[in-house]
Amino acid sequence: MQELQAYLEPAQPSQKTRAVPGAGTRVPIWLLGSSLFSAQLAAALGLPFAFASHFAPDDLIEAFAVYRERFEPSRQLKQPCAMMGVNVFAADTDEDARRHFTSVQQSFINLRRGAPGPVPPPVDDINDYASPFETAQVDHALAYSAVGSAQTVEDILRSIIDEARPDELIVTGHFYDHAARLRSFEIAAQVRDRLAVPAVEKATT
Repeated sequence: MQELQAYLEPAQPSQKTRAVPGAGTRVPIWLLGSSLFSAQLAAALGLPFAFASHFAPDDLIEAFAVYRERFEPSRQLKQPCAMMGVNVFAADTDEDARRHFTSVQQSFINLRRGAPGPVPPPVDDINDYASPFETAQVDHALAYSAVGSAQTVEDILRSIIDEARPDELIVTGHFYDHAARLRSFEIAAQVRDRLAVPAVEKATT
């Protein structure tokens, strides 16, 4: 991380390896992690910290506490800034949103079966696709997910914010149907304006 930071500083006359065109840009760096170590590193370097809670939720609360407790101000950041990832599958109805959500559920199940691949089309009932053990595993991994209509998504996000106290949210949604994905982000943007958090960023990867 410090080597990366150095490459973004102005190049020195004796410097043999230079970032082109990055040298001198001092691009703000976020540290993305899913562990207590990454929280400690972000705190020690005075960097904003993003936690991958949209698929690795276990250490989120403790990691945020460690990050804020140990944060050391830096040139880039004077106060801690913690972001968390949330899956958002929003649609005009709860039923439609839950159906689209089965695409990412299947993806996680397929990965655990040793058969990763493209995001699959949704199914009517994930329980017809997977065993109870598999669905329990994926429910745990995707615990920080807001799935439903605009009001349902808003209620879930408010609950998540109350629990984790992030400074920012970054939302993502692995949809099979691109039009449904765009509609989900449209609804999420409307919900964002009613939430008491500084920013909700849209992730498109």
